[in-house]
Amino acid sequence: MKLELINVYFENFNKHIYEVDSLEFWFARDLQVLLGYAKWENFLNVIEKAKEACRNSGGKIEDNFADTVRAVNMPNGGIKEADDMFLTRYACYLIAQNGDPAKEQIAFAMSYFAFQTRRQEMIEKRIGDFERIQARDKLSVSEKKLSGVVYERGVDGAGFALIRSKGDTALFGGFSTNDMKQRMGIPNNRPLADFLPTITIKAKDFANEITVFNLKKDTTLSGLNGISNEHMKNNYDVRNLLLRKGIRPESLPAEEDAQKIRRKIQSEDKKLLRGIKKKKIDKKPANL
Repeated sequence: MKLELINVYFENFNKHIYEVDSLEFWFARDLQVLLGYAKWENFLNVIEKAKEACRNSGGKIEDNFADTVRAVNMPNGGIKEADDMFLTRYACYLIAQNGDPAKEQIAFAMSYFAFQTRRQEMIEKRIGDFERIQARDKLSVSEKKLSGVVYERGVDGAGFALIRSKGDTALFGGFSTNDMKQRMGIPNNRPLADFLPTITIKAKDFANEITVFNLKKDTTLSGLNGISNEHMKNNYDVRNLLLRKGIRPESLPAEEDAQKIRRKIQSEDKKLLRGIKKKKIDKKPANL
């Protein structure tokens, strides 16, 4: 996510904070727009999932989600009374957690509501970590899809490993998977992708998806050599795209272990939940 976009989201989310007696809250219909949901009915489904998560974590739904009625603007310029809801920061966080992860607004909101302080640099760092984990998970999915198609074409596990290795060699300008591990100081027993920057993870995923697409389109492509050549070509093409943008994949430094980041995010989320359980809310939004 670009810094400029983070700045826009940060400003928009801050504009919709309400505070009474030191209690921060958001209106659900405002949050619906902020999170990119066009229909109130669809957003209510997300809210129901968030309520269930609140209940399962030991929180009180009535302390975090409170029904209300508010005047809203109509498309024709009129105003009508519509159902709405007071939401605490914790409720907003649970809604973001249960929202569509493909939405950029959701990625931002998860970090925004996770921190009691709104220090922007912390949010930017967490968003970057979250996006990298998402990219790593998506790469795992595309690798499984590729392996499935390859096996259907008569290539065994050893053959698939060779195809993947040749793809890496094409993407990294002649450097093999093991070469890249040595260049980046990665242990031999760890996946290279766990230490790649987000842009390179997405590049590998893109090449995988192209190979899968072409294999499904051309059923005559089969055997180790044919599939290897196809996958190498797609990685070459992705590499050339990066080079045209001034990005040399083999020259990018290693990033923090993606699995370590995943554990850190999960730990932060657990701490947040424990903190919410202990916190007593003196004034409920419904009484505002």
